[in-house]
Amino acid sequence: MIRNSIKPYLFAVAATLTAILPPVSASAETLADALAAAYRNSNLLEQNRATLRAADEDVADAVSSLRPVVSWVAKAVHTDYQANVPTENLTATLLLNAELTLLDFGKSRTSIDIAKESVLATRAALVGVEQNVLLAAVQAYADVKSASEQVAINQNSVRVLAEELKATKDRFEVGEVTRTDVSLAEAQVAAARAKLAAARGALSVAREAYKAATGHYPQSLAGFPKVPNLPRSLDAARATALQAHPSIKQAQHLVSVSELQMKLAAKSRLPSVTGSVVVGVPEGGNNNYAQATVQASQAIYSGGALSAAHRKAVAGRDASRAGLNEASVSVVEAVSNVWSSLDIYRAQINAYDEQVRAARIAYDGVKEEATLGARTTLDVLDAEQTLLDAQASRIDAEAALQVANYQLLAAMGLLTVENLNLGIPTYDPTAYYNAVRTAPYTSTQGKSLDRVLRAIGKE
Repeated sequence: MIRNSIKPYLFAVAATLTAILPPVSASAETLADALAAAYRNSNLLEQNRATLRAADEDVADAVSSLRPVVSWVAKAVHTDYQANVPTENLTATLLLNAELTLLDFGKSRTSIDIAKESVLATRAALVGVEQNVLLAAVQAYADVKSASEQVAINQNSVRVLAEELKATKDRFEVGEVTRTDVSLAEAQVAAARAKLAAARGALSVAREAYKAATGHYPQSLAGFPKVPNLPRSLDAARATALQAHPSIKQAQHLVSVSELQMKLAAKSRLPSVTGSVVVGVPEGGNNNYAQATVQASQAIYSGGALSAAHRKAVAGRDASRAGLNEASVSVVEAVSNVWSSLDIYRAQINAYDEQVRAARIAYDGVKEEATLGARTTLDVLDAEQTLLDAQASRIDAEAALQVANYQLLAAMGLLTVENLNLGIPTYDPTAYYNAVRTAPYTSTQGKSLDRVLRAIGKE
């Protein structure tokens, strides 16, 4: 019975929206278009990609510690002998020096592992930024859609109230209503125009937010697409979040970094063995010489610095482990909150549907009764305002529900270009790393980065 009673109302709403909303062209911008534009034009993503490339270079820097350091020194020495017979001597020498760490008991390897784990943590952070960028685009898209619909219903309200004011004035002319009724109608029209101005202002704000999120102003926006696939239960959503959310992955890699740093601090007490070769070429090329040296060293006393460094590393490990636990708690809480919001918005939409249906029937009835003299102009205006408020609330709830669907994806760590299947080229975080991870003497990553940038439309 309830469903059958709603069907006529749905047809009426559809007819009303068709009348008051502008037509959507075949080339209307979709949510997928907005998300793709946000991904391509985000300065925040560019900033964090550069941060990731800097972390990649830390790996190259750590790798270089296992390789020899070769340098040259050109030296000129002037000697003035103040003896019985003053003499001067000027000698010039060219030295070629090569140094190599022969044994450091794993300190360099541990530093490399730290740099690699830091890269993985930074990659996870980049995914988190990607989620924030895409979610901001969804919010901006929903805000523009909602604000546009609010403008449309307020425009319709001004039109209806203007007609009501005209009818009230006509009735006043024939003595059916009083001057008070006319003033009430005029006040209601003025209030409706004020609300329309506010709605247009909100739309302007939403358009600016849309441009900030996507890089361009919205034109004609299509409706929201089909709801993305969401888990069927809260437990399933929580389980997915604990496995996939980038903040948890980042925290896990930071724990690994802190454990390796503690290991490195312990190894700092061990000795190091280095070797060096020096080749000297004096002026004139005579008496060339070569010198090879092997040197072992170990700190015996450092004023407590080594012990402090180890304690600091232990504290860092404890902090990172607590951070991982906190990240898990926060992620589960976020999933639970969004899940509850979905239920709330769905319930609100159902309630607002009933409210709009009842308010429309009441408005039509009060308006008809006012024509027969059984109702006052104030009754008609109040009924119209109740209908308008219900329609506006319904629009806001629908927009909030659409955003919450994507907020749930973000809370689970699934709001990415790849998971949304947007079908656009994406940034490959491994391209730069693969170009520099071996610390090449001749840099080849430039061409690799050019290919990456061309793939995502930056060149």
